Amino acid sequence: MAKSEPLYYKQNRLKQLRAFCQTARSGNISQAAQALFLSQPSVTLQIQALEREFNTTLFERRGPQIKLTPAGEDLYKMALPLVEGIDHLHERFSQQYQDLEHGELNIAAGESTILYILPEPIKRFTQQYPGIQIKLHNVTGRDGLAMLRADQADFAVGSMLEVPKDISYQPIVTYEPTLITPLDHPLAKSDPVTLEQISPYGLILPPRHLSTWRIVDLIFTQHKLPYHIALEAGGWEVIKKYVELGMGISIVTDVCLTGEERLARKPLNDYFPQRSYGLVLRQGKYLSPQAQRFVEVMEGVFGG
Repeated sequence: MAKSEPLYYKQNRLKQLRAFCQTARSGNISQAAQALFLSQPSVTLQIQALEREFNTTLFERRGPQIKLTPAGEDLYKMALPLVEGIDHLHERFSQQYQDLEHGELNIAAGESTILYILPEPIKRFTQQYPGIQIKLHNVTGRDGLAMLRADQADFAVGSMLEVPKDISYQPIVTYEPTLITPLDHPLAKSDPVTLEQISPYGLILPPRHLSTWRIVDLIFTQHKLPYHIALEAGGWEVIKKYVELGMGISIVTDVCLTGEERLARKPLNDYFPQRSYGLVLRQGKYLSPQAQRFVEVMEGVFGG
């Protein structure tokens, strides 16, 4: 009997840590149970067993949602690599000794990233690794993070201003803030352009909930200057078109400018920060060889 106890103990410990990590990731015991194909009481018992053993509270209960305590956050950081390592052991071993030229790659990205950042890396990657299937998910930043947390995407590519604790962000390329105007606009002849000069003219900006709007509002507020929104429009291509039509001016990141637009462009580095785009990962996420190769290709494209 004594010889069998350590093995059982270790097997049980893995189940407890797996339930704990999935719950921490989901923020909801019911969702964690569904992901693990267990009952909700079973997941609760696994977490309670860990709390008894460590004599601490791992989660704060707030109705259906739960949040890690400081002790829970520490255990999550230590346990996640262990659980990930065991759960992906067979996959890693197989990939190490089998054909790595095949497989599937799921990438989450927003429309701007898909249009302006990813075309060249994807083109090069598919030329080098034609056997690897790419699934490109066009999602908002919030939905992209949800996909990462649910392990529905290998990684995301995009721009992040605020990075959650469970997410890592690796900038790869930066772009410059730029004012765009019609060619015959009064500001097209000004060099340099100041915020005071921009203030009276109507701006065309992406929807209010996106980061571009927040940055514009912050900068004008800091300089105690008013600004006026002439039009709210989704997508840089739409915004460029309406600026060309003379319906307003806009402040964009020059990632969206190809040089073929009939627009005047003025740098705004003195007022607005550069915008980086890069790799977004869930903390502790195992990157498959296919994903690692795509990151290497992307860094090669942008000189990272």
